[in-house]
Amino acid sequence: MTRAILVSCALLVSAPAAAQPTAPPAQKVPALPTRAGTTSRADAPDYRMVPGDKLRIEVYKDPQLSQSLQIRPDGRITLPLVGDIAAAGSTPRELATQLTEKLREFVTAPVVTVIVAEAMPAMIYVMGEVNAPGAQPLNEPISVLQALAVAGGFKDFANTKKIRILRKGANGAVQTIAFNYKEAVEGTGRPVLLQPGDTVIVP
Repeated sequence: MTRAILVSCALLVSAPAAAQPTAPPAQKVPALPTRAGTTSRADAPDYRMVPGDKLRIEVYKDPQLSQSLQIRPDGRITLPLVGDIAAAGSTPRELATQLTEKLREFVTAPVVTVIVAEAMPAMIYVMGEVNAPGAQPLNEPISVLQALAVAGGFKDFANTKKIRILRKGANGAVQTIAFNYKEAVEGTGRPVLLQPGDTVIVP
């Protein structure tokens, strides 16, 4: 009797355990996109600064000349020793070159770095005989035709042959670009892409 009980116990111990149900493999959740590795508009090497941009200007080994400042509505900034200098319309590299040249009179071999710490949203402006004049965000390059379409088209007495685009250059001078709507629609006129700060005037 005792032996029979021991044999039964041995059989129970040596019997393989019943297979347990396995959980399905966990689904891989895709990682959310992050801002790491993205490039903002102000990081582009050809970015041209506009009024309202916040800059960090570093002069190597000279904390007194290094400044955090904002481009004024007139497109200029003011630095110690340098005074007023036009910044709007320039790239950060161009402005750094200008500041380096100005500081050579006061500092031996100055090394200047210009960083756009915070960029203003790029805007263009459509004025005059259009149905919806005003500012438009410039999130990507657009043509004058596209900007006019966003502005709701022309009013009845608009002179579409004498449209003007006002564009401020790096030296602060305003360039006037003529635009003929009919020629653009027919494909005979040269295409004009708008730049940040451009003003389209429809007489």
